[in-house]
Amino acid sequence: MFRTGHLGVALALYAPVGGWLLALQHPTAAVLGGAAVLWTTMLPDWDHRIPFLTHRGATHTLAFAGLLAGSVWAAVGAGAKAANLDAPAVGPLPLSAFAAGIVALALLAHLVADLLTPMGVALLWPLTDRRYSLSVTPADSTAWNYALFALGVFATGAAAYLALDLLVQGG
Repeated sequence: MFRTGHLGVALALYAPVGGWLLALQHPTAAVLGGAAVLWTTMLPDWDHRIPFLTHRGATHTLAFAGLLAGSVWAAVGAGAKAANLDAPAVGPLPLSAFAAGIVALALLAHLVADLLTPMGVALLWPLTDRRYSLSVTPADSTAWNYALFALGVFATGAAAYLALDLLVQGG
């Protein structure tokens, strides 16, 4: 999948989270989370830039997603402690949990988008090299990439509308 498709899948998967944060009256957290998901969803494709890594290898696995999310959780927690911050939060969540959750969601969104292509991904590596694929579309399909982006924009708008409607009705 190309960047446009990845961003669309990331938006679609983040939409319920953003809507939930809006419904809980945390609009800043909703926007920051959405921006962070969009910013980090392409991290697995950095394997193009690292000579010893193969594309859709180790960076396109559940293990990588878990390792990176866990590292972010630990780093943010350690940074907050070193800065003597007393349990910083983003919306209803501790900062470290929010950051780790955003990274995990962004990386999982990347994997979901690549699952749609015939090449697929080796989700369970290093346990197995088996590649999983839904073979819905080739990665370079302009129509599918833009359709996924449109789906993500629509899902984000719908989630925001429903959350704000819920606030108006409840208020």
